Amino acid sequence: METNKKERVWIPLLMAGCVVIGLFIGALLSRNYTESNGGKVTKLNKLSALINLIETKYVDSVDVSKLTEDLIPMVMQELDPHSVYISADERKMTDEQLDGSFSGIGVQFRMMQDTIFVTDVIKGGPADRVGLLDGDRIVTIEGANYTGKKINTDDILKKLRGKKGSAVKIGVLRHGSGKIKTYSLTRDDIPVYSINARYKIGKDIGYIKINEFGRNAHAEFLNAVAYLKHEGCSRFIIDLRDNHGGLMEPALNIANEFLPDNRLILYTKGHSYPREDVYSNGKGTCQTNPVVIMIDEGSASSSEILAGALQDNDRASIVGRRSFGKGLVQEEIPFRDGSAVRLTIARFYIPSGRCIQKPYKKGADDDYDMDIVKRYEKGELSSINNIHFPDSLRFKTAGGRTVYGGGGIMPDYFVPLDIAGYTAWYAEALNNGFLYGFAFDYTIDHMNVLKSFKTVDKLTSYLDSQDLVNPFINYAAARGLRGRPDFIYVSFPFVINDIKSNIAHMMLGENAFWMISQKDDPALVKSIRVVSKSKHIVTASLFRK
Repeated sequence: METNKKERVWIPLLMAGCVVIGLFIGALLSRNYTESNGGKVTKLNKLSALINLIETKYVDSVDVSKLTEDLIPMVMQELDPHSVYISADERKMTDEQLDGSFSGIGVQFRMMQDTIFVTDVIKGGPADRVGLLDGDRIVTIEGANYTGKKINTDDILKKLRGKKGSAVKIGVLRHGSGKIKTYSLTRDDIPVYSINARYKIGKDIGYIKINEFGRNAHAEFLNAVAYLKHEGCSRFIIDLRDNHGGLMEPALNIANEFLPDNRLILYTKGHSYPREDVYSNGKGTCQTNPVVIMIDEGSASSSEILAGALQDNDRASIVGRRSFGKGLVQEEIPFRDGSAVRLTIARFYIPSGRCIQKPYKKGADDDYDMDIVKRYEKGELSSINNIHFPDSLRFKTAGGRTVYGGGGIMPDYFVPLDIAGYTAWYAEALNNGFLYGFAFDYTIDHMNVLKSFKTVDKLTSYLDSQDLVNPFINYAAARGLRGRPDFIYVSFPFVINDIKSNIAHMMLGENAFWMISQKDDPALVKSIRVVSKSKHIVTASLFRK
């Protein structure tokens, strides 16, 4: 009986809340729609009138702001999986990431052993200027204690970031010292990079890893290409694995670097948006350089635009596994409080005419989110023979090769997921941060020796001579992780690789991390073979192994 009473109270409020949300979005759309129609009044204005009625005549007082924040996401979930509501705080964080900078103290950190450990001090930043070092522990912020299991990473970010020119005091405990030293730092602009790594592989191959497509991604790409060409590289591998996308424009500009004049890169169209085509301008700097694009199931959106545009123009070979399958275009519509909705307004199509958006049902986000898991369960990530496309999704590239739409970009050369050494023991060590924690402690304890190695080769040679596995086994066991000898033996190569690459990252930077971690990566090995034999126009047939 009590339940029924509660339902009678909440159902009207819930319905009112849904109306409020509709009015809230409707008012915005009404304003835009009226402006675009010469000031004509439309039916959408009824929504504005109704919200006024609720505010002035409803029997009880209603916290419109709270209902809006709680229920707008519910309304957006009834649309496609990529139309979302973003709170003001979330929008600020994502905009900073895409804009390429934020204001902070200039450190990367990680929570380990319930403590904030500085893992990287950005050169030239506020933390670097006052003398903070990798391995320092931040134990207080503005006098408040920041140690313990209840410390939230988002809360730490909010405390360390802030308005440019503002000050923040932190208490730091350094390895080997029992005293907390207080530093006063003035926040400054901190760059956020879209490109993680650029380095030369072999005689004339340049490797570029693009983590995301931020606002500066194209400029960073041009710098990377210029650097690699100076190093003697004339062939390129662009790694887009686990790149979830970002802004569309940088991806279009990077595609343009590889295409001759007047080649279609993509087109967009939607119910209220007429078709719009994007063509290359013939001014690209890499028009004659062979290129391979690496993708996997984590490559989405702008990554798929770049890979698909070059594949459809027969300009690049694609290596890896089928990409995510996001072919929807969102427009961000801001609200006055700093929040926004990202509303899907169109689909994008790559040059062959295929839309690479995978199927979805409106309001069924859970099924959509489980797609990658279902691919794994069906064996799609381990064998190309488990991947099937209907003939209705068959398209042709500019050179007549067969490609498929309706669910991501299918690579020209399939490379299965490498899980040979992925045991339950290794997974637990990885998920609990033990591998990184051990590498971090090892680096701090051996800093005086490690800092004498200035190149990746010399550092790798030294680490190869050290026993890292047995100390790690003891380290993990002391933290409750004991493994079967057969599991440890199978995972031995993974463990060693992870430890060495993390040590290299702390000593020599991100380039060194990728150089070591991907030394024997099957997809990269395959990409090197493909690009070594490639001409600037692709002639390979689809689905080669």
